[in-house]
Amino acid sequence: MKRLLSIIVIAALAATAEAQVNAADSVLGQQQSGRFSVGGYGEVAYSRNFFSDHVSRYSQPEEHKDDPSHGRFDLPHVVVYMGYNFGKGWSLGTEIEFEHGGNGLAYEKEDEEGGEWEQETEKGGEVELEQFWIQKTFSRAANLRMGHIVVPVGLNNAHHEPLNFFTVYRPEGENTILPSTWHQTGFSFFGRYKKLRYEAQLLAGLNADNFTNTGWISKGHKSPMEYDVANKYGTALRLDYYALPGLRLGLSGYYGESIGNSYPRNANGVDAEYKGTVAVGAFDFTYNHAGLIVRGQADYGYLGDAEELKYVYNRVNKKSPFHHSAFVSKNAYAVGLEAGYDILQLTSCKGSKKESLYLFGRYEAYNPYASNTKGAAYDYTAVKRMAVGLNYFPVPEIAIKAEFSNRFLKGLYNNEPAVNIGVTYEGFFL
Repeated sequence: MKRLLSIIVIAALAATAEAQVNAADSVLGQQQSGRFSVGGYGEVAYSRNFFSDHVSRYSQPEEHKDDPSHGRFDLPHVVVYMGYNFGKGWSLGTEIEFEHGGNGLAYEKEDEEGGEWEQETEKGGEVELEQFWIQKTFSRAANLRMGHIVVPVGLNNAHHEPLNFFTVYRPEGENTILPSTWHQTGFSFFGRYKKLRYEAQLLAGLNADNFTNTGWISKGHKSPMEYDVANKYGTALRLDYYALPGLRLGLSGYYGESIGNSYPRNANGVDAEYKGTVAVGAFDFTYNHAGLIVRGQADYGYLGDAEELKYVYNRVNKKSPFHHSAFVSKNAYAVGLEAGYDILQLTSCKGSKKESLYLFGRYEAYNPYASNTKGAAYDYTAVKRMAVGLNYFPVPEIAIKAEFSNRFLKGLYNNEPAVNIGVTYEGFFL
């Protein structure tokens, strides 16, 4: 049994599509081989951006087309998994994430508010408890998870570990329009029957107070309170079909109301009259065979009553800890495709069967403000991005990444080329 579990884990870390499961399932698999398990993943990144970082680079693009480049070092995500198997089908899973190497509050410059400096208060600051759940396993086909869980809507959320994408940072389109990693408190029922894996979730609803013009619903799962407000509820569903060896096809979606899911709950006005229905549909796939890996996704989102968000109580109240930008789009989309080939398979230089060198390319298009609300246009939010680069795996658990990328914006604006280099790992230690 231990040997079989080790083979499954190594296959997942090598990004074999049929063995891919989300991080929580991986923790569960490790728990079956012992009572206590520890694992995690981490990313170190360096970027040189050959475009302006001035707050008015979009409102006054001509003035900033020749601005100097800027660089940064970053720790996008450092994550620790811990799990425990109590026996009789009961288990515990946790995931603690340190984002950007920080802790506590952080000052950020809000471009959408004229470059105003604000002290961002997010739940847990820059340290987040992304998962904390108790699970009862009845069989492979039936599992019940209760607590703080990952919402597997879209390819990025379902497979967000850094060995599951070629780029240095997480795929930009989904990371812009959807929460990433999307985690909320609720209940999940999941299992696998033959070639089909399924999961259904009941969650606290998203909070429309946090929706923005440049990020759509991406911050809607966050709460500045000590708890998640649950005046409204949401549901999520995911289906994965392992059609052929190496090929996985996935469908996922979310549905729930967002206006009025805030504190204090306003019994009058817009908060009580409108629903702010959020509906997201996504398709994704992975293919891994004979040294070729291909991944793709397409996401489309709808926000009802988008034009009414301007009048929601907490968005009007400038003293509230929420976003106050007036307009949010009714629709948002993100599509992406990446492909990589292990070029060491073409040579005799491969020193180990575990060693790989992938040459890859990626293309994506996305827009968090795909429909103008009340005539307000933010044309710079429509982005097409291309990236080419290499991923070197000296062992299956470690990847060294390098890429050149370019964001192509509409003609009025300046394109945004960059060079990114990263080192990442993912594995279990106990």
